[in-house]
Amino acid sequence: MTPLASPPTRSFKAVAPVIALCWLAVFFDGMDVNIYGAVIPHLLDDPDLGFSPGKAGTVGSWTTFGMLIGALATGTLTDWLGRKPLVTVSVVLFSLGSALCAAAPDVTVFAAGRFLSGLGLGGLMPIGLALVAEFAPPRRAALATGLMMTSYHAGGMAATGIGLVVAPDHGWRWVFWAGVLPAVIAVPLVVKWLPESPGVLFAKGRTEQAYAVADRYGLDRPGEADVPSTGAKGRMAAIGDLFAPGTRGATPLLWIASFAGLLLVYGVSTWLPELMRASGYSLSSSVTFLMVINAGGILGMLVAGRTADRFGPVKVSAIWFLLTAAGAFLLRAHLPLGVAYVVVFITGVWLFSAQVMVYATTARVYGPSRRATGLGWVTGVGRTGAVVGPWLGGMVIADGNASLGFTTFAVAAVLAAAAISLVPLAQRTRPHAAPGPKTALAGATD
Repeated sequence: MTPLASPPTRSFKAVAPVIALCWLAVFFDGMDVNIYGAVIPHLLDDPDLGFSPGKAGTVGSWTTFGMLIGALATGTLTDWLGRKPLVTVSVVLFSLGSALCAAAPDVTVFAAGRFLSGLGLGGLMPIGLALVAEFAPPRRAALATGLMMTSYHAGGMAATGIGLVVAPDHGWRWVFWAGVLPAVIAVPLVVKWLPESPGVLFAKGRTEQAYAVADRYGLDRPGEADVPSTGAKGRMAAIGDLFAPGTRGATPLLWIASFAGLLLVYGVSTWLPELMRASGYSLSSSVTFLMVINAGGILGMLVAGRTADRFGPVKVSAIWFLLTAAGAFLLRAHLPLGVAYVVVFITGVWLFSAQVMVYATTARVYGPSRRATGLGWVTGVGRTGAVVGPWLGGMVIADGNASLGFTTFAVAAVLAAAAISLVPLAQRTRPHAAPGPKTALAGATD
């Protein structure tokens, strides 16, 4: 059987089930990541665990260290084992990690639970991004990515709400028991309804099934040039290809942007309540700031996605990072509570979507056969920033200097803006052109 010359037109309606399932999985990802930041004040006040700001920062870094390993491993293994099985494994892992935290008798066991959660959390994100980039209409890929990532912040808001409602009356442990829900809700739906990548199916020799999935969702039928290489040598070649002509200059810049961006994202997600409390706000108000910044993140994803489809994700990411730096700098001052809520909300609009546009750029820089590997390594190397962010925030909080904390995050935002701005200059060729008057890569580097 030969590929169709012109596949059915791809539309959001056709791929809505894929985006919806990815949305649900990443919702629980965001909930699990933000649960920790939402209950840190309660963990610090629990004498039985023996938490201190320094230890809390270290535990946060163990979480992101697990995410680093999960992202690097999954970004490579998904081309071999498939997207669907690894989505399932990732959700199960962070659900089990949450259960271990809920039952933890001390800091050591708690840290082990967060590390286990990190493995699943880090593994899920690059797969979800790769699936959305593969199935979404090419000219709406950035919007689809932003739409999917609204779920991360909806999950963050849910975690904050659970922390505010449950933790004061029932204790922080019940908040982590809520983190077991993904295994109960999302896994059965993913197993039943999430399609496998046609490219992966084709690489495994399941040609008829690959063509059937491609036809159902309006994708091009895969050919030899569009599928990942198999075997250990193929996986190593996929990593080496990240430094092939046309991408060798962009790859380290994407890594730097992701490092600085994720330092910012996870530093703020972990420490914003404590930074605001150190600035003189009440405990309840400080935790509420986490919900407010995630609400801004949801709006930001939709705005950034539509804007990036028109002007390119590089421009949007760079400008958004600079606006984030301005917001973080403003928060150094003790603002009136209402003004502080507005500044935090607006900063959330820029902060999270700036990092997601790094991913949208990555999805366009690398071709279909290397996209999952490229996203895995950009998110994985970026996780070193996610490891540093919570640790660095803990060190600053331990010294009682909230102003320095906001300044540190502002500097990280400027570094990310500089790195992503240089990606177009590093591009020498424009392979993997998408159909239409403007190539997919051109959209990334405009």
